Amino acid sequence: MTAAAVVHPIERAWITTGGTGAQNYDEFADETEITRIIAANPRSALAVEMPHRAPGHGLHGLHGLHGTSFADALPAAVERLATAEQDGAYLPAHRVVVLYRISGPVVTHGLFGMVDTDQISTSADQPGLVIRNEDVFEEKVRERVALARATGHLLSPVLLLQSSGGAGAAPSSSGRLSEELARACRAAGPPAATDVDQAGRVHEIWPVPPGPLADRLCALAGDGELVVADGNHRTLAAQTGGLTRFLAVVTTPDAVTIAPYHRLITESPYPAGQLPERIAAAGARADRVPDLPDSPPPRGVAYLYTAGGCHAVSLPADPAAPAVDNLDHAVVERLLLRDVLGLDPGDKRVGYVGGDYPVSWLRSEVDAGRADAAIVIAPVSVSDFVAVNLARQKLPRKSTWFTPKARAGLVLAELD
Repeated sequence: MTAAAVVHPIERAWITTGGTGAQNYDEFADETEITRIIAANPRSALAVEMPHRAPGHGLHGLHGLHGTSFADALPAAVERLATAEQDGAYLPAHRVVVLYRISGPVVTHGLFGMVDTDQISTSADQPGLVIRNEDVFEEKVRERVALARATGHLLSPVLLLQSSGGAGAAPSSSGRLSEELARACRAAGPPAATDVDQAGRVHEIWPVPPGPLADRLCALAGDGELVVADGNHRTLAAQTGGLTRFLAVVTTPDAVTIAPYHRLITESPYPAGQLPERIAAAGARADRVPDLPDSPPPRGVAYLYTAGGCHAVSLPADPAAPAVDNLDHAVVERLLLRDVLGLDPGDKRVGYVGGDYPVSWLRSEVDAGRADAAIVIAPVSVSDFVAVNLARQKLPRKSTWFTPKARAGLVLAELD
């Protein structure tokens, strides 16, 4: 299959005129932040993506949901998006791809476009050039399907890493994509819109009309396998919802890093004093440390922080298991969540806290009594992530927090 059949222009795009950019809906450990962000900026795409978190629909936190349900708030999302388009918050564009540059400590280049849903592969025996790699939460998938059907738009892109490791891909295709995107951004003049995220990174976009440049960028972006770095729920929602294509930003592995992704337990089934003994019974060591360090642990170790103090927990590997099952997140899921705490990873009492939140935030949640335990885990390396995916193996849910993240609400795709 040729690259042109995988990555496509956006037939009917809506390009922000400013002020609509937002963190993706799943980037928040404390969802009251969503309400505060929308209150401060009603134009934020979060007001459409998370309508039940908007002011007037109740406040929501880690400990439960109170107020309007997501389904009941969907009419408000439809109205907000229609009003935003009518008021000029977005301008229409046809058959465009969109250049994307994120400037911070490092500069990342990407390309907004549409990718064929039937290319998604989740196992070695399933053909396709788009590799999805993590377990998901079914409720989140259902919400994304409902939002797309109600609004007729996609607001958050899936982040795809273009890997030249696949069959038929040129060895230098990722490098050529990165160079071509950087060159095109430099030649494009002033950006159509600029947005600044919560970390101070500057996001810029340039729509590219139909023509040789757009064709070349689509071909390069699709020249290889595309690994889902962020947006596992959105790709499954595209499949579940019967979408022919989904909105994506394609970039390269060398343009991103992976930050730690930790766990926060809100209601532990066992008292803190029993956990070291349960860890020992599960075949691991739990060594007391003076306090929870601010930096992540070395690989092969997880920090367990409770009201009873902090322990460095060894994460024993299984030499007979596949490499993916010996990654720290997989061992934490198997050892600490299932064996020690008796919790399924999808249990509502297990919170997933991404790299935008420092370790000190987890410590404060436990110290304030809003959580019973924090589990601090070393990040997955980008090379391990790509290798696991090219081998068509599956990571535990919420194992990778990629930075920088593509912003929602910069480029929208209107659906047929």
